[in-house]
Amino acid sequence: MQTADFYFELPNELIARYPTEKRTASRLLVVDAAGELQHKHFADVLGFLRAGDLLVVNNTQVIAARLFGKKASGGKLEILVERLEDDFTVLAHVRASRSPKPGAQLFLCIDETVSEDSPYSVEMVERQGTLFRLKFSHPVLDVLESIGHMPLPPYIDRVDELADKERYQTVYAKNAGAVAAPTAGLHFDDELLQALKDKGIERAEVTLHVGAGTFQPVKVDNILEHEMHSEWIHVPESVVEQVKATKARGGRVVAVGTTAVRSLETASLSGEIKAFTGDTDIFLYPGKNFHCVDAMITNFHLPQSTLLMLVSAFSGMAEMKHAYKVAVEQSYRFFSYGDAMFLEKKSK
Repeated sequence: MQTADFYFELPNELIARYPTEKRTASRLLVVDAAGELQHKHFADVLGFLRAGDLLVVNNTQVIAARLFGKKASGGKLEILVERLEDDFTVLAHVRASRSPKPGAQLFLCIDETVSEDSPYSVEMVERQGTLFRLKFSHPVLDVLESIGHMPLPPYIDRVDELADKERYQTVYAKNAGAVAAPTAGLHFDDELLQALKDKGIERAEVTLHVGAGTFQPVKVDNILEHEMHSEWIHVPESVVEQVKATKARGGRVVAVGTTAVRSLETASLSGEIKAFTGDTDIFLYPGKNFHCVDAMITNFHLPQSTLLMLVSAFSGMAEMKHAYKVAVEQSYRFFSYGDAMFLEKKSK
């Protein structure tokens, strides 16, 4: 299977640079198990979920992971935290004219105007592949809260704004550690969540700390040669029990976002869901089986991305190609701040 099989043309103006004024005001493209399409608004998702279904969300919290700074020599740099290791240490991407060497001191500030008397600094400890292990002078989350910038995806080609701190975050975010939002969840507000609860739809929470690798394109021709980045997940025993109870009563497990899908399917690789905590590099592409998820809510994904491959595996390659073609023709808004899809698993 070739990466080129997952290419599609996307007009630049269909990339959403800003969210809708109201979270639930996005459009919703529904693709049922037979591949039939319906055009709705996101608030209409209430009509596609049934009493007895289980809605599984990713409760990760996006950290203000982008930092500006400079080396002692004066060279400017930019840091994107990839993973929190402890209160003071991270793995991060560092963009600079020359990579810092072990022991180098890097000075941080709120923008690109940085001086050596900045209260915040980090030490470059060592390289780990393409990442840098950095030790902060102050607790990492305190520094990010003070001077960090929300890590908007590269296709949102603007600087982050104050509103992004609230809108590039789900309303149920609680576990800090993601450097990209689980964007399908951005469409839910408290009112809609309450309406779902009132209808008899349960909610379960897993955690997957989304890494910057989620935006990396597949760079090989044969998708089987692609190496997935790893992300940390937590699927607790309480979720396992909720999933089993849902299946037993004939309800559906509906994952909010590909991150929830990857968490549940990692925990179900044996064919039966089990509690799981640790790293996952699960790669779901056409031909792979889904053991747990019956339906999903997701945004529109980048061409030739592993996430487009995942939804094609779930709802069918031909069906997704058609749905994306229609979405472009109907001027749906794409990617993180864009519109959503409700997908049922393709019928056999």
